[in-house]
Amino acid sequence: MPEPMTTAPDRERPGAMEDLARDPGSRRRFLRMVGGAGAASAFAVFLAACNDDDGGGGGGSSSAPEVASPGGVASNRDRGGDPKEGTSDIEILNYALALENLETSFYGKVIESGLFRGAQLDLIKKFADNERQHRELLEATVKKLGGTPVAPVKTTFPLESARSVLRLAATIENGGAAAYLGQANRIRDKEVLAAALSIHSVEARHAATLNGLIGLPPTPQGSFAVPLSMEEVLTTVQQFIVS
Repeated sequence: MPEPMTTAPDRERPGAMEDLARDPGSRRRFLRMVGGAGAASAFAVFLAACNDDDGGGGGGSSSAPEVASPGGVASNRDRGGDPKEGTSDIEILNYALALENLETSFYGKVIESGLFRGAQLDLIKKFADNERQHRELLEATVKKLGGTPVAPVKTTFPLESARSVLRLAATIENGGAAAYLGQANRIRDKEVLAAALSIHSVEARHAATLNGLIGLPPTPQGSFAVPLSMEEVLTTVQQFIVS
């Protein structure tokens, strides 16, 4: 399991995406830290959106591949304010932790439901283990940064049939991937950004697999994913939280 990050976030620091967009050397080090062609390609999408928001502020040569700007990540700044004045990294981590708590609870209830057997049950158990590890990393990181991890809440999910559960799982995983993407431009610390990117990649793969099982395309939004803001995500998952 990856080690939790130890650098304390600072509300006055520039966003990590802005820093990486302007500094090719820092960008190269970051890509080595993230590792893997898939993760680097995903980061290039984030970076293109950040460059588009800053009027092409990356400038000069870049180690990241050239991609067309999806224009989605940058738009979240309009909803959440400038990252130097808005949500802290600890708050973003706790937001992600709340989502991972919900996903862990969901898969646990699905496993207990008895609706799945064989290969599909094995897949669900694997996804459950992934979400558990995400949760543990986020909890440890919040503590390392001096924060208090958000506590799990009581949840309820409509588990009526295997087919409906797979559709719900796809909705939750697609929403989880969009939630991480929606915070990319607001994270200040590069290690926090790298962790968010690595989790986002796995959430997206979960979503693509589940989309295939229910007959949806693996990339339902085309070449570029659409991010969701905190407000959109929290409004959607509220239906699964027991007051």
